[in-house]
Amino acid sequence: MTSSSFTSRRTALKYGLGGALSLLWAHRASAQQPAAPGTPAPAPAAPAAPPPTVVDLNAFTYDALSNAMRARAAAPWSEPPRDLPQPIADLDYDSYRRILYRRDQTIWANEPLNFHLQAYFPGFLYKDTTRLFIGDGTHFQPQVFSGANFEFLAPLDPSAFQNLQLPGVAGFRLNYPLDRPDLYDELVSFLGASYFRALGMNNRYGLSARGLAINTATAAAEEFPRFTAFYIVKPQPGQETIQIFAELEGPSLAGAYAFNVRPGVETQIDVTARLYFRGEVERLGVAPLTSMYHFGENDHNEREDFRPEVHDSDGLFILRPTGERLWRPLKNPEELALSYFGETSPRMFGLLQRDRDFSHYEDVEAHYELRPSLVIEPMGDWGRGIVQLVEIPTDSEVNDNIVVFWVPEEKPAAGSQFEFRYRMHWGYVDHMETHQAVVGATYAGLGGNAADTGTTNLRRFEINFVGGTAQNLPGDAVVVPILEVPDTARLVHSGVSRLPGGGWRLSIELEKLDASPVELRAKLSFNQRIISETWLYQWTGRP
Repeated sequence: MTSSSFTSRRTALKYGLGGALSLLWAHRASAQQPAAPGTPAPAPAAPAAPPPTVVDLNAFTYDALSNAMRARAAAPWSEPPRDLPQPIADLDYDSYRRILYRRDQTIWANEPLNFHLQAYFPGFLYKDTTRLFIGDGTHFQPQVFSGANFEFLAPLDPSAFQNLQLPGVAGFRLNYPLDRPDLYDELVSFLGASYFRALGMNNRYGLSARGLAINTATAAAEEFPRFTAFYIVKPQPGQETIQIFAELEGPSLAGAYAFNVRPGVETQIDVTARLYFRGEVERLGVAPLTSMYHFGENDHNEREDFRPEVHDSDGLFILRPTGERLWRPLKNPEELALSYFGETSPRMFGLLQRDRDFSHYEDVEAHYELRPSLVIEPMGDWGRGIVQLVEIPTDSEVNDNIVVFWVPEEKPAAGSQFEFRYRMHWGYVDHMETHQAVVGATYAGLGGNAADTGTTNLRRFEINFVGGTAQNLPGDAVVVPILEVPDTARLVHSGVSRLPGGGWRLSIELEKLDASPVELRAKLSFNQRIISETWLYQWTGRP
């Protein structure tokens, strides 16, 4: 968290509740003064007008938006009505996917701008609508949509929709000439609750982000606050960035967001989130990422599948303030798995798709090797907290079963307010290359004698460390593993071998002593210097 007035609950009380109490006591003191004989008592002072909950579209600023959302958080939550016309409310999956935004209705398509805007039709899963406003940053106009902005493919009857005025849209997307100068590709998309996703050059959509996660993987009911309005600043000719502001609303809080989007080989989005809480939240998830991991080399698929691996992301990456790099391979667990990584203002964390080899996926339709990585770079001091990883069992690649977010040490309470600033890196994130060897692959399987067909409670892990200066070490170099094995397991064997073509293979064989999860850590050293990032793994299941 930053050191602004949004830093902590103590600061919030000082400027929020404290200010209100001082006004209350001043009013009481004035009311208790006796009136002079023969003179009328002074009329009570008119109560101060509450901050406006509606943003002035002709005097817009991010601070004004923030004040409006603070005022809304001070009022009780009211579920917005769903006022979709019946033909839209009745849409099912097959019908919804036959509705497209008309190209000739694309906003800014006939202007010399680098960005085009299209809206998503409401309905099916997206019955809660959002409003779009477009302007110059100070003055905004509402963007009104109707069925005439969309194309309705057979067997839909266009006449049932074209004259309908829409109360809002499901979301929107921005297109940009990302891969080719003559083609406006989809760059970023906001659709559903507070979900959004973006692309770097030559990527295909994979993982998503959210504005916020509330009570994810807790005993409390999870909340899904949503972006209820967007204020999109029209770019100028030649401008390579676009600015978006958004209102976030939900039962527990209201928030004001600012996004600054810079497309490129690696698309960057700078985010500022100001959050105002109506009540206590069990777990606040900041900068949440959502992805899919079905199976990979360390987590084999039980059913027959021609593809060796299926995942949008293959690992969690954390860069600590000390410079230590952590890598935790993802897995598809048999039951819900939670992992916690205590940190103080981490420099980066995110979900990566490191494996870029098509032959490791063999999927000519999904092209998982082209899915973007997403790294969160906190800006300012976020203080103490944890990076939480949630892994959910799934039997299908259509389910997003991986969630990662930052949990601040301070739990939100009624009246508290926070501000978080961070930069999102979408793409291949090649800039994260380092002089240290990184984990290129993790293989896991049964341990023991390969000729033994009996049951065993031994597990073998083979970890490939590749790249960095370790790549140039001679084959006879003495590379030493540094292992941390908890008391819930026994180390049977470990060793380091040279990989063909460079890199190093760390082999570990373990015996599980009870049913508790086994948290493993490993890295390589040479001449008493660390030459690799730190490999982490959670081994679950019974011995």
